[in-house]
Amino acid sequence: MKEQSRNVTQGIERAPNRSLFYALGYTKEELERPLIGVVCSYNEIVPGHMNLDKIAEAVKAGIRAAGGTPVEFPAIAVCDGIAMGHVGMKYSLITRDLIADSTEAMAIAHQFDGLVMIPNCDKNVPGLLMAAARLNIPAIFCSGGPMLAGRLNDGRRTCLSHMFEAVGSYYAGKLDETGVEDYENNACPTCGSCSGMYTANSMNCLTEAIGMALRGNGTIPAVWSARLRLAKHTGMKIMELVEKNIRPRDIMTEAAFHNAETVDMALGCSTNTMLHLPAIAHECGIALDLDMSNEISSRTPNLCHLAPAGDTYMEDLEGAGGVYAVMKELTKKNLLDTSLVTCTGKTVAENLEGVENRNPELIRPIEDPYSQDGGIAVLKGNLAPEGCVVKRSAVAPEMMVHKGPARVFDCEEDAIAAIYAGKIVAGDVVVIRYEGPKGGPGMREMLNPTSAIAGMGLDKDVALITDGRFSGATRGASIGHVCPEAAQGGPIAFVEDGDTIAIDITTCSISLEVDETALAARKAKWTCPEPKIKTGYAARYAKLVTSAARGAVLE
Repeated sequence: MKEQSRNVTQGIERAPNRSLFYALGYTKEELERPLIGVVCSYNEIVPGHMNLDKIAEAVKAGIRAAGGTPVEFPAIAVCDGIAMGHVGMKYSLITRDLIADSTEAMAIAHQFDGLVMIPNCDKNVPGLLMAAARLNIPAIFCSGGPMLAGRLNDGRRTCLSHMFEAVGSYYAGKLDETGVEDYENNACPTCGSCSGMYTANSMNCLTEAIGMALRGNGTIPAVWSARLRLAKHTGMKIMELVEKNIRPRDIMTEAAFHNAETVDMALGCSTNTMLHLPAIAHECGIALDLDMSNEISSRTPNLCHLAPAGDTYMEDLEGAGGVYAVMKELTKKNLLDTSLVTCTGKTVAENLEGVENRNPELIRPIEDPYSQDGGIAVLKGNLAPEGCVVKRSAVAPEMMVHKGPARVFDCEEDAIAAIYAGKIVAGDVVVIRYEGPKGGPGMREMLNPTSAIAGMGLDKDVALITDGRFSGATRGASIGHVCPEAAQGGPIAFVEDGDTIAIDITTCSISLEVDETALAARKAKWTCPEPKIKTGYAARYAKLVTSAARGAVLE
């Protein structure tokens, strides 16, 4: 590979450029080696990122050991848990594009020969994958790792989703302040991405499945020393990728995305993957549609029930053999393309040699899955002509088919107030609209209302539908990404209190039982509400963002 960095380090005409490197303390010898950008998302506000400075140092040690010169620069990250339940959540999804754009600018401006991405949490991982695809210079990922599960005072294991549900239990009179404090003090015991199969861990696992990270990236706990060893090996591996000129789009092919979707369904990942995988594919020039997701789901058994679907955690998945053990199970029915090249420099098949499922109770054998279809379902019908998404593996059997009256709210705050006030009853279908990519703007996560419903013991009796989205920590019949969204005049905008909504997750259908004449009359009277935010980045985002069905990419 002809080193891009020569554009800033070599030749008499680049003497001014070199003088600035010397001002940074680099030596002539260091500038004669490939320059590797180390994109580190360290900050002091996201628990999953507080250890990334140490990961970055280990990555840089690996780069130097393999003959490269590391150059670190930052990427931003939002903590979705801290941003949850207020206006801050409008600024979560939109950072995905800020991360991609700023990384693109830094990499091109400084002519790096390769990149090591160090993300961890929800939008940080897909944002950097989008940047890697867009830049298409050799790149590899080393994330910060998952948090360990917590333990309550009585010894029970716990996690962030339990913490949110505890608030609902308090409002339902099922838990006192001391009980809430027990969760508060113990749900998040270490640094790392929150301990269940939530969005951050889903995306970190999928970096392995798609071939952009080494084994263990999604599952080795943040506090284990094995994470530092992984970081050093990642730093060494980028030098091999640069030497062999293996680029992200060589790895992230259409078949690789289908592999990732297949692993997604087997793991029971967050519904947010249905936003992020299409957005990353878009940067590769590949169109992923929701219908393909259902096709993959129909042939992919669900093998894992990690929190919030079950009571096991990321550290348990690591002990069972991690993502590779899940992939190995999938190869038994030829559900993966194992001929694809990965960031290891080897094929998927070569990576999986000798891999074993060390805990068949946690990773079900493919002959004995939790279900014959995958963990995520895309529903369609007259309420969501372009589709909507549910984490099927976290839905109680009683709610796979449900019909009930709509309780309609035009924002999350109104819905949560009604839930806490006890105004939502068994059988209801809560509808939260004008929270989509444009209408929000920013497509807020609805973990507060779904957790309130679960904490009150209504998760087997009440469904929730929104043009917003859900945290990976959400469980129950929580159906998000309704497209077209209300702000675009989608049918969800015309739902009225008391309308009957029928949901059948088994047949992937959702319908509003109102005749077409009545709906047309409602549509004729409808006007889109004024934007909730009219200035700044969020306002610009609202003008550029596309449908969630396309991954909410900007155009």
